Amino acid sequence: MIRKLLSLLVFLPLGLLLVVLAVANRQFVQVALNPFDPSDPVLSLSAPLFVLLILAVMFGVLLGAVTTWFAQGKYRKQARTQSRVAQQWQVEADRQKTRAEQIAGASLPAIGSR
Repeated sequence: MIRKLLSLLVFLPLGLLLVVLAVANRQFVQVALNPFDPSDPVLSLSAPLFVLLILAVMFGVLLGAVTTWFAQGKYRKQARTQSRVAQQWQVEADRQKTRAEQIAGASLPAIGSR
């Protein structure tokens, strides 16, 4: 409940700010992708400014996610390795427990017969 309220308090103003930004920046702008000839129509893009800003933010988020994914790869590999080792130890512990129970079960009748 508190988490929903907190996210509402964060995302509602953020969404409102995005709408205000979009309304204020409806004019078309030209983005030239050719640094040597900015008037080249083949390598230029014309779109509303807010669309370009939203696309830039989305690209930044995606780039950050990919960078984080690759940066954390060694930790994911380490976690997989440790998980396999833990499973092997668990199997060994279960095997030893079963063996101990068999030994204890075999020695109980001998103790009770005295």
